[in-house]
Amino acid sequence: MNPLLDFSGLPRFDAIRPEHVAPAVNELIADNRALIGRLVSDPAPPTWDNFVAPLTDAGERLSRAWGIVGHLHSVLDVPEWREAYNASLPEVTRYYADLGQNLKLFEKFKALRAADGFARLTPAQQRVIDNDVRDFRLSGAELPDELKPRFKAIQEELAQLGAKFSENLLDATNAYGEYLESEADLAGIPEDVRQAARSAAEKEGRPGWKFTLHMPSYLPVMQYADNRELRRRMYRAYSTRASEAGPPEWNNAPLIERILKLRQEEARLLGYHNYAEVSLVPKMAESPEQVLGFLRELAAKARPFAEKDLAELKEFAARELKLDTVEAWDLAYVSEKLRQSRYAFSEQEVKQYFPEPKVMQGLFRVIETLYGVTIEPDRAPTWHPDVRFYRIERGGELVGRFYVDLYARDTKRSGAWMDEAVTRRRVGGAVQTPVAYLNCNFSAPVGGKPALFTHDEVITLFHECGHGLHHLLTQVDELAVSGIHGVEWDAVELPSQFMENFCWEWSVLSQMTAHVDTGAPLPRALFDKMLAAKNFQSGMQMLRQIEFSLFDLRLHYDFDPNGPRSFMELLDEVRREVAVILPPEWQRFPHSFSHIFAGGYAAGYYSYKWAEVLSADCYDLFEQNGVLDRPTGERFWREILAVGGSRPALESFRAFRGRDPQVEALLRHNGMIAA
Repeated sequence: MNPLLDFSGLPRFDAIRPEHVAPAVNELIADNRALIGRLVSDPAPPTWDNFVAPLTDAGERLSRAWGIVGHLHSVLDVPEWREAYNASLPEVTRYYADLGQNLKLFEKFKALRAADGFARLTPAQQRVIDNDVRDFRLSGAELPDELKPRFKAIQEELAQLGAKFSENLLDATNAYGEYLESEADLAGIPEDVRQAARSAAEKEGRPGWKFTLHMPSYLPVMQYADNRELRRRMYRAYSTRASEAGPPEWNNAPLIERILKLRQEEARLLGYHNYAEVSLVPKMAESPEQVLGFLRELAAKARPFAEKDLAELKEFAARELKLDTVEAWDLAYVSEKLRQSRYAFSEQEVKQYFPEPKVMQGLFRVIETLYGVTIEPDRAPTWHPDVRFYRIERGGELVGRFYVDLYARDTKRSGAWMDEAVTRRRVGGAVQTPVAYLNCNFSAPVGGKPALFTHDEVITLFHECGHGLHHLLTQVDELAVSGIHGVEWDAVELPSQFMENFCWEWSVLSQMTAHVDTGAPLPRALFDKMLAAKNFQSGMQMLRQIEFSLFDLRLHYDFDPNGPRSFMELLDEVRREVAVILPPEWQRFPHSFSHIFAGGYAAGYYSYKWAEVLSADCYDLFEQNGVLDRPTGERFWREILAVGGSRPALESFRAFRGRDPQVEALLRHNGMIAA
């Protein structure tokens, strides 16, 4: 049996091979098309049981199988898997485009919503149908027949362009190596990073050290290397990845231009002025103008703090480091020196207290304390020996399971993300328990010691685990609104950003640290310094996020992709409006902005800041009641995590907080108003 067609349990990663992809996908699509044919020709009035349920069953089988393929394309991007993924991608995209444009299916959903029986459905079932009606409209179901083929062709091409964008970025990242043979060039670089670089060079049979553009190698060089020329070379390589500075076949600029034109064309076909309007239909925000106002108001509040941050940075660089000008490749280095000078600690010092086993134990303790669950190691086939697998139980009953893939690899896309393997739903009389993937790109263990995480990496781990909990702790029985399904995109970051707050609590960190050599917990004095430094350069950091968000929104709102102006010129304009630091003119940030060109964040990158208002305000209640307070945790589970997308996110927020969101908690957490 094709293991991709086995839905009886967990994915069979020990058996699944690239050659299984096309047969499984083709069979599932053929089955689904046949089912749809039967459903639309059935003269019986549509009901949940005779129409929605069988459609859901068939849709889940395809999404589960294709989800495994997409996951392996992200974490095991070897030529065989890349080829298998790209070979079936057009067929999958074509199927979903046909599904979304099927007017007979759409009429069935509208008839179901208009029928008397609609009122007798559960609120979750009603929301599923409402969302489906909305999504059919966004998929072009109401387009004239002569326009549907063009709309479908746009969907197929956009899917291929997104995949190619990601592959170009990974290939360009992997292609660069900085080889050093003189130990003098390594001055300032931490010992564990040097060891990893030595191992990388040895793997290639070369002397010395190899540094790469993967974050565990790149970032410490930018933060700690005293060799300014080394920092300049690596910064230039990193910030021009997948651009005209490298091989033409990896240049993402033509892809960006094409993606923007296709999105604009898609929006016009649907009757919208621009793609931002399309993107916001299923989100909390009501209009692009509202989002622009939100971002600009936040920028105005952050700007005085950012200007102060930059002035302090330049003054310190001139006084202590004798740097007349602070270049882009100096920023992380000078910032780290200033942090050490002001707060008398370094990230590297802190890192020694966060060995992986202790961090995972501390993370699980927070979850277990808040939600009354237990987390235990479990066994399952995996795609790599480093992957771990766990189960969550409550009262002896299985709640969910999850894979954890922590380390960076050449075959793994960059960044950190959560994805779903199985979604909770009720099938017959039984509950199908959810399964999640948690993926990061941290440094692997070296020299016989456990992996060590920076505090920022610990925050990243908590963030992705927050997404995972949203998926795993749902109590909704309908797949389409279970877990993260059906949650407005600008609210989906609420549970993840909420979890980050615990990384700044002494009651949490004191229990999840142990020095890698001595076993001593994090000293309170060092924690107090970290806390004092928490909002170090928070003004500059907030403006940077707003810069990305404004660029994304305006690309899809008031930028003409067919006009004379380039997307780089728009970025320059956005930077002149909000940024306090202007990078070199040759920097090519958009070419690696995979969130909006290869992810789901097009005209939605603002969601990080939007949701941060919600998450900070939710956490404010924990601060009032005790950060590890079980009753507040139970309430958060019940009103936010458990309900998933079964009701509007604003209703869930109000149910938890008892009022509308307020921005004050976010500003206070960022040191922009007094505690």
